[in-house]
Order: sequence, then C-alpha cells, then structure tokens
Amino acid sequence: MVRKKVNLNNIERIKEFVIEAERCTDKVTVYSLDGYIVNGKSIMGIFSLDLSRPVDVEYNDKVDVGFGEYLSSLEK
Repeated sequence: MVRKKVNLNNIERIKEFVIEAERCTDKVTVYSLDGYIVNGKSIMGIFSLDLSRPVDVEYNDKVDVGFGEYLSSLEK
C-alpha cells in the first residue's frame, strides 16, 4: 500500500477522482488531516471531509499502477 498527499479542492477534481478510484480493483482510502477516514470510491464520503486542505490517499500500487500515475497529477 502507498499513500500520496493530494488536493481535492474543487468539484470537478472530486468527480474525476471518484471515477478513477472506482476503476481500481482494490480499495482506495482517503484520510483527512483532522482524522477522518472514508472510502475513496464514495463521493458522499469525500464531500464530508474538509477539502480546503490536502488529503492522504492510500491504494495498492501493485494492483492499480495507473491510479498512482493519475494521483501524481493531483499531488501538492
């Protein structure tokens, strides 16, 4: 498992993120800086977080290599 810090600071970016996360065969977990943990495939879960600050995204880099490349474009 790998963690990357990303910015999900606008609606279009969040929608795109969830679509990409749903393509993953393994789980995607999003951790906010204030301690909340949500499923990265849940748009409602992500909207419940404080997205004014970056979040950590954890995924399986052995299974979902393309997702890691996508996340690199969102890194801060």
